[in-house]
Amino acid sequence: MKTFKKNQIPNLPFRQAVKRPIPVRCFQIEEPFRVETMEGTLDGKAGDWLMVGIHGEMYPIDREIFEATYQLLTEEGEE
Repeated sequence: MKTFKKNQIPNLPFRQAVKRPIPVRCFQIEEPFRVETMEGTLDGKAGDWLMVGIHGEMYPIDREIFEATYQLLTEEGEE
């Protein structure tokens, strides 16, 4: 089994890919919350987002991570 260590990028012929922009449902929760996910029960902090994925799975996203990686769409689906 190959092992890859953090901070040691292997010398492989990597290709580039872009993650598809798939809209998901989200709601910012203003109090601590708990949600059952596919990986088990996870806690969200006040201000974190509750996400619903394309298969109906729910999971919390940290507020700072959400703001850095997601962009809210308008009701018409535009940025």
